Amino acid sequence: MIRKLLTVVGPEHRSALRHMLAALVIGAVLQGIAFALLVPILKTLFGSDPGSVLWPWMYVLLVVLVLYAVEYYVSLQLGVRVGAALSKSLHTRLGDTVASLPLGWFGADRVGMLGQLATKSVMDIMGVPAHLLRPLVNTVVTPATVIVALYVFDWRLAVAVTLTVPVIVLVYRWSLTLSGRADAARAAARAETGGRVVEFAQLQPVLRVFGRGAGDRLLEEALRTDHRTARRVLATAVPGLVGLSVAVQASFTIVIALGVYLVLDRDLAPATLVAVLVLAARFTEPITELAVLGSTLKSAGGALDRVLALLDEPVLPEPLTPATPAGNEIRFESVEFGYGDTPVLRDVSFVIPEGTTTALIGPSGSGKTTVSRLIGRFWDVNAGRVTLGGVDIRSVAGVDLMARLSVVFQDVYLFEDTLEENIRLGRPNATDAQVRAAAEAARVTEIVDRLPDGWATRVGEGGASLSGGERQRVSIARAILKNAPIVLLDEATAALDAENERAVHDALATLTADRTVLVIAHRLHTVMHADQILFLDNGEIAERGTHDELLSADGRYAGFWAQRHRARNWSLT
Repeated sequence: MIRKLLTVVGPEHRSALRHMLAALVIGAVLQGIAFALLVPILKTLFGSDPGSVLWPWMYVLLVVLVLYAVEYYVSLQLGVRVGAALSKSLHTRLGDTVASLPLGWFGADRVGMLGQLATKSVMDIMGVPAHLLRPLVNTVVTPATVIVALYVFDWRLAVAVTLTVPVIVLVYRWSLTLSGRADAARAAARAETGGRVVEFAQLQPVLRVFGRGAGDRLLEEALRTDHRTARRVLATAVPGLVGLSVAVQASFTIVIALGVYLVLDRDLAPATLVAVLVLAARFTEPITELAVLGSTLKSAGGALDRVLALLDEPVLPEPLTPATPAGNEIRFESVEFGYGDTPVLRDVSFVIPEGTTTALIGPSGSGKTTVSRLIGRFWDVNAGRVTLGGVDIRSVAGVDLMARLSVVFQDVYLFEDTLEENIRLGRPNATDAQVRAAAEAARVTEIVDRLPDGWATRVGEGGASLSGGERQRVSIARAILKNAPIVLLDEATAALDAENERAVHDALATLTADRTVLVIAHRLHTVMHADQILFLDNGEIAERGTHDELLSADGRYAGFWAQRHRARNWSLT
């Protein structure tokens, strides 16, 4: 655990942690020495003239206790300092890691797991230097010091105690194995429960409209699983705790039995036996505490393992010597990509010349959104390459790449902040006039006029206080404000009503003028004027050309267009 803690705490705080460990070891040794001094003190008290030699031993004990008090104060201060530093370091490193992970890493099961890591797991790890390291060090160093002292006073009893140590260690490892299995199961159950609770809260509108049966059932199943797991944790951990306590008490019983035998054989003075038994009791006491401490240590160790596992997740590597793209032409060269073992794109090649608009259409699930996100390097391709301005995007610094992109995706997320700050996210240093102009172009101003606090209105978590169309317009305003040379539009007008769709199209026309544009849309009239159209099907480019060329070819695109054209005349009867 100590090695893991040194890894997690980071290089900037390792020195303080090592100093704390050194102080704790010194304190544990001083504690063992204080216990050992009880033997000559008790032997003197049982002697014929205790007054003549008792006080020198008492003075030595007093000095040891004063040194221990100083050590306790120093290590306590270091523990609080290291715990606070550990909290800051962990949250920072977890945040940096999460921000560097490819988006493909994030799945439905990750929300609860990340919530557990950022809260309970971090708190468990913080408790190690603040509360667990001292008893952990004491359970090892203090008994070892006591055993050394026993060899000074009676080697036979010392050997008897030493022989019990391997048995205690084996039983302790068995106890940790039991609690470790239960802790892993409980952590998984808690992550599942946390994810279901978040899902249940976020999907309330859907659950209430379509019936809460499925949502209630999934949440209740997760809660029942968590309850059953908690009971298994208790049932699994108790035998180990009892077994360790029995092993420790058995070792003490062996010492008593051997000591009584030696006294009856007149090979050991009764006064020495009493003193040594007091020392042996001090040997067993911290180990007995280990029985209770073991489960907590295992939980903290599990938290360390989970945090280290996240920190070890492969992130998208940054180039050591970043290259600067010569322009904004986008090129896919024999790109292969898939999520896990599921292939999505197969040998995809195309070029989006700088300053032109390319429309990407095709059936749902054909890989259109994946193409747009590969341009933003949300993942790295499995084979082939994606280039920007003649440079592989893996050679472009992430900050430089993102600065060149304005993105409006189908799924819009707004932060729990004001409407104005959500737009300003596109360019944090923009002036108020620039923010207002972008909002006007995206038809956000009319939303502001009817909100109770105007620009200062908080939009709620994920933008919950706004409609889907309103959230989309805020997202478009962000892109307009950013004013980047490359624009990626993924169903940007899908959530808008007919009236606002026209207004947003006008805004997008301004946004995309003289820029390199990739637009994904199912409404084909939004892409018919593109410089080129790519028809993507089953992860492959099935057709390419202009609108007129593809209609003349009478292929997949023509059939897709005819189907969508007929759908415009559908009506409910």
